Amino acid sequence: MDVDSSNNQSPYKISRSTSTGRSAAAATKGPAPFLSKTYDLLDERPSGSIISWNEDGTGFVVWSPAEFSELMLPRYFKHNNFSSFIRQLNTYGFKKTSSKRWEFKHEKFQRGNREMLVEITRKRCEPSVYPSYLKAATNSNQEDRQSLNHEQLVEENSNLRKEKLELQTQLAQFKDLKVKLLDFVGHHMRNSNDQHVKNGRIC
Repeated sequence: MDVDSSNNQSPYKISRSTSTGRSAAAATKGPAPFLSKTYDLLDERPSGSIISWNEDGTGFVVWSPAEFSELMLPRYFKHNNFSSFIRQLNTYGFKKTSSKRWEFKHEKFQRGNREMLVEITRKRCEPSVYPSYLKAATNSNQEDRQSLNHEQLVEENSNLRKEKLELQTQLAQFKDLKVKLLDFVGHHMRNSNDQHVKNGRIC
């Protein structure tokens, strides 16, 4: 009895074909917007003081979470929540690699290898419990923002004091000018009256 060989395809071949199709589809679709935007802001500031690639380009470091939240996130992601940014990184498989700084890595996210971004996929199911550093990120972000706000208030207060001092100086100058003008007018009027008196006597 003959067996139709077309119905006995190897499961391995089917799986491999499916995997290849997924890779091709991902390449055609392009990287996720979140990944592209993160890569863009790093490429625009390769050695920035707020965020930059690490020394060997295998990851990146957020040097100042407060300034990053205040200046960068609204521009690229339309929000200013640092912990939300980190949750997104975690969703795409990034790992925090240092306990002393906000450094993150992904084997497919490297300086000079933008084409690998299409290989980074979002996790199907986000973990119910995020890494402990996410909670620390929220607290750190709040503390940094409070510190930044305090510094801004101190600076604004200092500027207001300077403006007040300048206004007081200007006011004193105006008062002095007013006194001089009154003296000048008074002196002119006295001279005019004296002249009239002299003219009357002569007549």
